[in-house]
Amino acid sequence: MKSLIKIVCTLGLAGALNLPLRSMRVEKDFAKLWPLEALKRVPSSSWGKQEGTVREVYYESIRFHGKPTRVFAYYALPQQGTPPFPAMVLVHGGGGRAFPEWARLWAQRGYAALAMDTNGRGPDGKHMQDGGPEEDAEDIVKFQPFAASEAREMWTFQAVAAVILGHSWLASQPEVDPNRTGITGISWGGYLTLIATGLDDRFKVSVPVYGCGFLYENSYWVPQFQRMAEDQRRQWIELFDPSRYVGGIRCPILFINGTTDPVYPLDSYQKTYRQVPGRPYLSIRVDMAHSHEDGWAPPEIDAFVDSILKGGAPLTKLTEMELRQGQVRARLQSKVKVEAGQLHYTCEAGPWQKRKWHSVPARIKEQTITAELPEQRPLVYYLSVTDQRGLTVTTPHRELTR
Repeated sequence: MKSLIKIVCTLGLAGALNLPLRSMRVEKDFAKLWPLEALKRVPSSSWGKQEGTVREVYYESIRFHGKPTRVFAYYALPQQGTPPFPAMVLVHGGGGRAFPEWARLWAQRGYAALAMDTNGRGPDGKHMQDGGPEEDAEDIVKFQPFAASEAREMWTFQAVAAVILGHSWLASQPEVDPNRTGITGISWGGYLTLIATGLDDRFKVSVPVYGCGFLYENSYWVPQFQRMAEDQRRQWIELFDPSRYVGGIRCPILFINGTTDPVYPLDSYQKTYRQVPGRPYLSIRVDMAHSHEDGWAPPEIDAFVDSILKGGAPLTKLTEMELRQGQVRARLQSKVKVEAGQLHYTCEAGPWQKRKWHSVPARIKEQTITAELPEQRPLVYYLSVTDQRGLTVTTPHRELTR
């Protein structure tokens, strides 16, 4: 997982492009690029081998350079319970694949699950003859120059199409309740999840892990943008940065990331979730590792999806933080007893990936979490609460320079 674990110091392009954010629905704005009506149709498919609860499936996708393509995926079903089941679309990240174990995990939790490969590969990990664009080690294919007429040949378009068509296939299965479907993705899969959720209004819940937008301002890929000609950079951002799509998200969404993520730093991350209508849920973990296994492990994902698709107890809600005379506080609302609260902070500047974070207990009284801020500046801080299930949610972070 080269693109997932390499830690770099990224450079900023903040404000250099001055691109306006879109406010209207993306379905209207991007109708010429995204054939949503076609993507929402059930694609033709064929079955492969079955092992236990997991079965191979191949489904038709968008044409690539004029040729038909197929997507390979694993489909898993629960062994207990009565259909129709709620269902989840699972989107891997860079260096990943269609993970049968990921689909199996969701099936064990009572969900039908589809884990597809977004790089045109089959079950042996090799590129299929009729697969879409293949991922490369340096992600060059994702940022290659293209003419406006070639936008549908780009990896992002092909991968998002594979995700939405996978959703269409999954929702059509006789064992699946089409009115209870969700999506989660990790790293580049989180990136794809944001775009797909902004485009596909059939999703009822979404959990992007790590992935975010504003990649051109601060991310692992800033050097890629710096090497682009200005017109190419603008075109890529307009068509393929998640910041252009998250305004179309209408379902409940949970964002999960780490304070020192090597790929998607907290500044771009916050700018992204601030563009989502309403108040998204947030769970920022101090020094969370970046990998597929770490990305699908947080129990908050399961509980959040359960709360939407199965009527389970919701995660705790936190208001924005208020700062008064060195004391920070936030109101909380929870149907499950809250066990503990914490203040998380760093007094360092420089690259987000290299900052050292500290955590200290916070007080919880009368549905309010309160903590004293340290006097050091600069200061970045946020609050978290953990309920008796061990599930943690957080406020957005804030920065103080003096």
